[in-house]
Amino acid sequence: MAQRDTYKYHFKQGNKIVHRGITNDLERREEEHQNNYRNGHIVQIGNRTTREAALKWEREGGKK
Repeated sequence: MAQRDTYKYHFKQGNKIVHRGITNDLERREEEHQNNYRNGHIVQIGNRTTREAALKWEREGGKK
């Protein structure tokens, strides 16, 4: 069984989504994004999932 170790997320500035993606470390990824987007934050989408399922979500546009 594949591990559920990948997070899906939206990076937002206020109510605007400025980036969608996947990661295995939300805190690290938020810090990386804050270098490019000031005053933003990550919103986790759903529960942790498998890398394969997260990649599929990302390819399909990263909608909820």
